Amino acid sequence: MQKTKTRRRMLSVLCAALLFSVFLALPANAATLSRTPGKVSSIDAWRYERIPIHTDDGRLETDGRLIAGTTYLPLRAFFEAYAPDAVLTYHASIRTAELRGKGLTVSARDGSNLLYANGRCLYSDMPIKILSDGTMYVPIRSLAKVLSLTVYWSEKWRSVTLSGTPTPLEDGATYYDEADLHWLSRIISAEARGEPFIGQVAVGNVVLNRTRHKAYPNTVKEVVFDRQGGVVQFSPVADGSIWMTPHATSVTAAKVCLEGDTVSERILFFYAPSMVTSTWIERNRPYAFTIASHRFFY
Repeated sequence: MQKTKTRRRMLSVLCAALLFSVFLALPANAATLSRTPGKVSSIDAWRYERIPIHTDDGRLETDGRLIAGTTYLPLRAFFEAYAPDAVLTYHASIRTAELRGKGLTVSARDGSNLLYANGRCLYSDMPIKILSDGTMYVPIRSLAKVLSLTVYWSEKWRSVTLSGTPTPLEDGATYYDEADLHWLSRIISAEARGEPFIGQVAVGNVVLNRTRHKAYPNTVKEVVFDRQGGVVQFSPVADGSIWMTPHATSVTAAKVCLEGDTVSERILFFYAPSMVTSTWIERNRPYAFTIASHRFFY
């Protein structure tokens, strides 16, 4: 009995250490994404709770709005406070706002979950939205990242504090590793072209998770072309579709993955039942979840 208890304690410690090592392997700015992105149910601004926004220097004149648990801030008010010399242009035909300032280019489109900044792709589970007051609201964490600010939420005071020295986000040309982006875009496109965006991100997560796992190579290219046990790990490598030019959406999904955003930091396998009738993965790996036509496994 004592030996059994000892083994259980050792197993608990081992599991905790493993989880901790996985956590440490993740990028510092890693964010867990929902498999079912949220929606703004109503564009009526008055329906949403006002959230005071504090800064290191005081308080913004404009309040945020709490929408489905996410604090939003007017895009124009944010940049008027932090980048007053930047020029904001709104293109009504495509419902898109573009901002240009010193070391700063930003594009935000109504209904999109992506905020583009300095060649970077910043994803949020909740979409950018123009509300009934005619104001474009953007999830505050995306805006904060554009200027390298930290967001603190106070449940007690139901307010947000933005802290830090405004510093434009590093440009995507230097932030994204060229080889990683190249091969990650290709494998996502070949494996998940036409899948929901979040499903494409999940495919990219599998590849990056493998680069951090001791059982696999540590670069994206090596993981893509890995032949464990003499077997090709990804079918596009076998059928040649890995060499096709990646779809633009897949390039964006790859960038989101390289930002550290993840549907799961533990998934290592996936397959499409419509393409494969019987698989080793199904029989040997713990099931995680399904997104559209792909089943993912740990």
